Amino acid sequence: MKLFSTIAATLIAGSLFTMTASATGLVGAPAPFDKKTVNIAVVSFLGSGDWLQSFEAGVKRQADALGVNLTVSQARNDNDTQRSLIEQAINLGVDGIIINNGRPETLKDVAQEALDKGIKVVAYDVNLDNPQIPQIEQSDKDMAKLVLDQAVKDKGDGFTGGAVYVAGFAPLDRRYGVWKDFIAQHNLKEKAVWGVVNDTVPASVADQTKAVLRANPEISVIFTPWDEFAKGAKLAIDELGVSSKVKIYGVDISTADIQLITEPDSAWVATAATNAAVVGEVSVRAVSLAIAGQSPGRSVLLQPTLITRDDLINNKIGTIEELQQKFPAFLKSDAATAPWIPAVKN
Repeated sequence: MKLFSTIAATLIAGSLFTMTASATGLVGAPAPFDKKTVNIAVVSFLGSGDWLQSFEAGVKRQADALGVNLTVSQARNDNDTQRSLIEQAINLGVDGIIINNGRPETLKDVAQEALDKGIKVVAYDVNLDNPQIPQIEQSDKDMAKLVLDQAVKDKGDGFTGGAVYVAGFAPLDRRYGVWKDFIAQHNLKEKAVWGVVNDTVPASVADQTKAVLRANPEISVIFTPWDEFAKGAKLAIDELGVSSKVKIYGVDISTADIQLITEPDSAWVATAATNAAVVGEVSVRAVSLAIAGQSPGRSVLLQPTLITRDDLINNKIGTIEELQQKFPAFLKSDAATAPWIPAVKN
């Protein structure tokens, strides 16, 4: 991985990396993959976290298998930087752009600009409301429903809970919408909603959660529709010493998350997730299909899996690799595939 030595002043808040492929063409592939090295840019709104690291690892694996030249950049939670990074990718003349998360209202026009210049665009977890842009999705509603069904199974109807949530992010909005449905369907009591998206999410959410739990000691369930939120909620619960009373039901998983879930007396008891690395692989395949003139479809859906603390402990699972071995759905996905696209090397 080589860091660009110069980045425009407007991009200081972000980071940009390139991975150069050595291949000059992929045997048996359609144009342009058969005769040249294809260039793909991945622009992420987030700038840190285990999920992003796994996502980018999957992106690189699939890009290596295809022999494409990859540019990976992170906006570090800054809207203007994400726009600038996309504009830079357009100016570089890439063949395709993967937009990973972000605010639709700040990205729709620049994504259209890419399309107008013949660049294929796919989006993950940000709805750009454009029929020309395939949407890669984790089935956010299913993820939230899986984990909240488990909460109701564990706690019964009528429990008092709270949610860590920030509006304006498509996956969080969809997951929180399921939580609101559960409140009505199961007579739940929502005492508080809190959250923040910044460069120190777990620490910031921990401070907020401590204040919320001190003010609302009757809360017994915290719904966290992002694992960075769950980390913060767990920090607070541990510091307050209330892990036997307050339980976390989350979304997403990583090796670091597994370690937290399986700690003695952990308050984080269930999560629903897809493999972030597999999401990265599927995103590269989807934009590659679009570049080759083979549409991946308007929506590319990855199905999630429920993982409980008991599942991890009983199966002696301590890493994502071990989870993949014992939960095959985590190893790969058949979404956005074609005979000419090589399989990744796990």
